[in-house]
Amino acid sequence: MNKKQVQKIAETTVNVTAGTIGGVFRTIIKVIATILLIIMTTGLLFTCIFAYYAKTNLTNSLDITLDEVRLNLASTIYYRDANGVRRELATLHGLENRVWVEYDNIPAYMWKAAIAIEDKRFPDHQGVDWYRTFGAFVNMFATMKDDFGGSTITQQLIKNLTEEDDITVARKLKEIFSALEFERLYDKDEIMEWYLNKIYFGQNCWGVGTAAQTYFGKDVWDLDLAECASIIGITNNPSLYDPYISPSKNKERQETILFEMYDQGYISYLQYTEAKAKQLVFTRAKGEEAPTEIFTFYAEAVISDVTNDLMEARGISRSVAQNLVYNGGLQIESLLNPEYQQIIDDLYSDPANFPSAKRSTGESLQSSAVLMDPYNGAILALAGGIGEKTANLVLNRATMSQRPPGSSIKPIAIYGPAIDQNLISPSTLVNDSPDIILKGHPTWFPNNSNFNYMGIITIQTALTNSVNTVSAQILDKLGVNMSYMYMTERLGFRTLVEADRDYAPLSLGQISNGVTVREMAQAYSAFVNDGIFTYGRTYSEVRDSEGNVILDNSPETIVAFKANTAWVMDYMLNIAATSGTGSESYIGNMPHAGKTGSSDDWKDRWFVGFTPYYVCAVWTGYDTPERMNVSGNPAAQMWRRIMQPIHEGLEYKTFKTPTFSGPTDIFGDLRESPSPEPTESPSESPSESPSESPSDSPIVSDSPTLPPSPSLPVSPSLPVSPSPSLPVDPSPPITESPVVSPSSAVNSNPILPTP
Repeated sequence: MNKKQVQKIAETTVNVTAGTIGGVFRTIIKVIATILLIIMTTGLLFTCIFAYYAKTNLTNSLDITLDEVRLNLASTIYYRDANGVRRELATLHGLENRVWVEYDNIPAYMWKAAIAIEDKRFPDHQGVDWYRTFGAFVNMFATMKDDFGGSTITQQLIKNLTEEDDITVARKLKEIFSALEFERLYDKDEIMEWYLNKIYFGQNCWGVGTAAQTYFGKDVWDLDLAECASIIGITNNPSLYDPYISPSKNKERQETILFEMYDQGYISYLQYTEAKAKQLVFTRAKGEEAPTEIFTFYAEAVISDVTNDLMEARGISRSVAQNLVYNGGLQIESLLNPEYQQIIDDLYSDPANFPSAKRSTGESLQSSAVLMDPYNGAILALAGGIGEKTANLVLNRATMSQRPPGSSIKPIAIYGPAIDQNLISPSTLVNDSPDIILKGHPTWFPNNSNFNYMGIITIQTALTNSVNTVSAQILDKLGVNMSYMYMTERLGFRTLVEADRDYAPLSLGQISNGVTVREMAQAYSAFVNDGIFTYGRTYSEVRDSEGNVILDNSPETIVAFKANTAWVMDYMLNIAATSGTGSESYIGNMPHAGKTGSSDDWKDRWFVGFTPYYVCAVWTGYDTPERMNVSGNPAAQMWRRIMQPIHEGLEYKTFKTPTFSGPTDIFGDLRESPSPEPTESPSESPSESPSESPSDSPIVSDSPTLPPSPSLPVSPSLPVSPSPSLPVDPSPPITESPVVSPSSAVNSNPILPTP
């Protein structure tokens, strides 16, 4: 083969090889182009499908605004201490115990710890960490599991707010879109504030505010680096990292977070080592039961008042109002006086301060008290029962129990209204006799205690000795309708019913369902405050979580009596409290006035009294009514023990001097009739046919000191002008209501909380 042939063959081979290689490359290029075209077409198709899906399925989920989100926030009841400093009385919460903390009050270590362990690119991304998201999707397709992960703090917040936690591609895509939109609307500080207040920290703690108190007993802004890292460590898995469940696991997690904070430049190496070495001191040990917060009787009275007022002000149901109280983040300003409350608590927490008389069934004696400022209606302190309070929402005898007030009703239902209507004066004469026929009720007339009668006496003597026959005669002149009107329209009683528009309930205090201690205290306030009645109130205002006033509980008043009527009653009740049936109430360091009360067969004992400063009502008895075999009046004795220390150090004041009218002769001209002296010392008249006086079982309290003579003058002065406001009710015979005897009027059923 010659040279030319070889050369030709080589050229042919080269050409064939080149053609073959070129064909291969062309084929490869065609394949790649085809694949790219398929990818582009698929991507475009996917984009179109996703765009359509997003438009039809995701758009509505993007509209998430914090303004529309309402978290359950704990409400707080406050009081002012002696220096005017605002203090916390109680924290109220429902299923979520959360106290909102503003971003500026959250320590920097707290949010830095959260970023370091949860979302280290949080300061830089726009709501979605694409590195972690891509990795999460790759992991999903590699493992074929719907476990995405990769959520940023923003995405976690959205999931917590929407409560959508289903593990699906659709939910993840919604979350991503929402996070991008969310960060367009809110800055990082707002998102972090909501995140740290929303998330769960175990032990029924929602948000860092309650977590700080629960685990370290501190306000969140007082936490140090080590404590912040410990709390943030709980969020990943509260059942695993809760220090009360596993302190060692919490410590491991805390150290991991501290290292991440150091590694990411949030803290120095020295800070890292010191925080890691610090011993964490929690409020309780591993496995120790969380203490149950027991609200005081006063706090529960505030809760009840706020709930009722919200129902009335907003026209909402009780359940809705209670939800607002426990979950609305309300700020409630109570009127508690902590010093006075402590005086009452010291007395009522120890049963030894009361007579040891037990009921036939073994039930111990009970008592309640309400202390009130008569000038503004502030209930300053109260006692709902004797002994330690061991549960919440139990019977509060100061505000819930309704018991017959006995003779303590006479000043407000009989004497006060009759003086106000110019029917009687302290010097008016009346016949204390069993032979009186009442014009308005001829078939009924009460007896005095032990059937003792004093003949012709003054109205002052009748009140001082709590004479039943005289109160019935005054009511006969005043009229049951007039008396009932004073009680229900001028003195704030809401517990009276139509059957109480009768002689026995109004003149002897045998009220059908009884009255509350609170009602009695506020009714007597009119005598101190120039005849102006003021409703008792436990709080002054309520603000919502934004600081807006939603309840303004300013004093609510009614002109119950003319001012001079109140001053005359002060004078008369001062005598009754110092030399009459209430002499056991004598406090010595301040003028006082008041009236005792005993229901049928001494089943209830009362003393309602006042000074120029305060009003206090005290009740004693058994929850299930039964005769008390005690010496003296334990209510008057306890009243003294409450009021003496309260008035120590107060400036001495006297009651205002009244203007007296002369005898009115409304019971006829009795001035020439003999007036025999009382045969016995004053005693209560609890029923029409009382049995022997209470047995002389020893009392626990100290014996009262000898009272002085009354502090106000007795001689009458100028007459008082008639009241222009109310006519005297002629009191026609009662035909609609049955005759109510004292014995039948007593509620013998167990006393239960009113709805």
